[in-house]
Amino acid sequence: MKIIHKHQTYEFENDAPLVQIADFFQPEYESPILLALVNGSLKELFGKAQDRDEIEFVTYDDSIGKSTYKRSALMMLIKAFYDTIGLEKVKNFSVCFSLGDGLFITAQGDFELTEELLQNIYQRMMGYVAQKIPFSKVRTTRTQAMQIFKEYGLEEKSRLFHYRLRSKVNLYHLDNYTDYFYGYMALDTSRIPVFALNKYEDGFLLRFPSGVGPLKMAPYTEQGKAKLFACLKESEEWARKLQIHGVSALNDRITNEGAFELILIQEALMEKKIGQIAEQIVSSGKRIILVAGPSSSGKTSFSHRLAIQLKALGMTPHPIEVDNYFKDRILAPRHEDGSYNFESLECLDVEGFNRDMQDLLHGKKVQLPYYNFAAGLSQKGEWLQLKDSDILIIEGIHCLNDALSRSLSQDEKFKIYISALSQFHVDEHNSISATDIRLIRRIVRDNRLRGVNAKNTIAGWNSVRKGEEVNIFPYQDSADVVFNSGLVYELAVMSKFARPLLHQIDSEDPEYIEAKRLLRFLDFFLDVDNESVPKNSLVREFIGGSVFLK
Repeated sequence: MKIIHKHQTYEFENDAPLVQIADFFQPEYESPILLALVNGSLKELFGKAQDRDEIEFVTYDDSIGKSTYKRSALMMLIKAFYDTIGLEKVKNFSVCFSLGDGLFITAQGDFELTEELLQNIYQRMMGYVAQKIPFSKVRTTRTQAMQIFKEYGLEEKSRLFHYRLRSKVNLYHLDNYTDYFYGYMALDTSRIPVFALNKYEDGFLLRFPSGVGPLKMAPYTEQGKAKLFACLKESEEWARKLQIHGVSALNDRITNEGAFELILIQEALMEKKIGQIAEQIVSSGKRIILVAGPSSSGKTSFSHRLAIQLKALGMTPHPIEVDNYFKDRILAPRHEDGSYNFESLECLDVEGFNRDMQDLLHGKKVQLPYYNFAAGLSQKGEWLQLKDSDILIIEGIHCLNDALSRSLSQDEKFKIYISALSQFHVDEHNSISATDIRLIRRIVRDNRLRGVNAKNTIAGWNSVRKGEEVNIFPYQDSADVVFNSGLVYELAVMSKFARPLLHQIDSEDPEYIEAKRLLRFLDFFLDVDNESVPKNSLVREFIGGSVFLK
């Protein structure tokens, strides 16, 4: 049997298992092979290859591989938790959200969550690694799956399948433990050798390797987690107030009561938070407000709503988009492949930005630049002069980086980091990725405003993410405030816009794998009519109809 790998042909025995082929090529990769791309389709290593199959491999260095590694490690953790403590003693085990290089998890029951207990659980997990226990997939009926989850006390997971239209479900077994996870798993526990458990606040972190290449854990530190953690915990409190702990509870609410009141309450909570930030800004006496966040965080709508709250407090805000300080396109730095690197700080006229901001703060009249994106040219814009009660709201991806505003004193700057963080989870063991929320937002907005199809948005997403890793995430800890732009109802609204766009991607396209994954994720949500969404909502920035965007 012939197998094609990286455009070369290799001989294997007929019907060779994928794992045998993966092990043959493993020396070419620094990280463990976790999945296979067979003729462009993603496959677990359980299966077999056929003659003339074209095979590539997925490792931890790939985004899909990272997700697979994390899911597999999580299943090992849950089994180890139950095996160590006893299923009957665990009343609640909840994967809450991503934090730093790991997942924040809470657990309650007839036990005390101590460092010693976590060390025992870690040692048990390492024992699983040595035993090379297989992750086996079993297809069962939806009814049987719901019954299994009830026996484990996983009511949210059981209730979630009430809304699944498919009659069959893929469950995973790890020895004597059975669970459902949103995505593929590794072949066995030996391929998940590196992880860590660390006590944190009222729960603990399951941490994963960082960087690329050989799997290595970064030194553990609690530095930089406090503000983001506080924001995420506040968001969880919002979800509790709304009585929405998981997707099943959201679907129950939509089914039984409709979404209108839920939307109004969520928007009221967000408006209250923005108002509190405005009060904090006024109390600080600072006049330069810097807003930054990753792609599709809702920075524009947030900035407009913040401006309204500041006006209510007697201030006169002036929005400034850092993008208008782009240099002429021909001067932009380039990537190694020759394409423009528009996310680099070098694209901006940093000297001009600092000069204008200093002049404005000193009461001078300044003609601001305007960037013509169509022509790729910097042009002259409007004039601005500040009065005593005036304040600047500056928005851009580099706003938390002091290299952008280097001439401005820290006493003059109030920094806000914004991102679409999830307030609830799919079920007890499957959290909702903030990255997925932002990608779905971007797919919908790119198509509506720029005529870009979902295929091209997904194709460019990794590049966007790499830019965020360099230009945004390293500076988020310097923010005075972390704001969560995620709304508990938004995926129920966005799903009907995103699904048709994702269905347009052909199975032959490299982006089909990601489109298929997102479609399966969106299948968990019942649709909500967008007519109920207020015109000033952050969601409107993506689906259209915003009062802030003409």
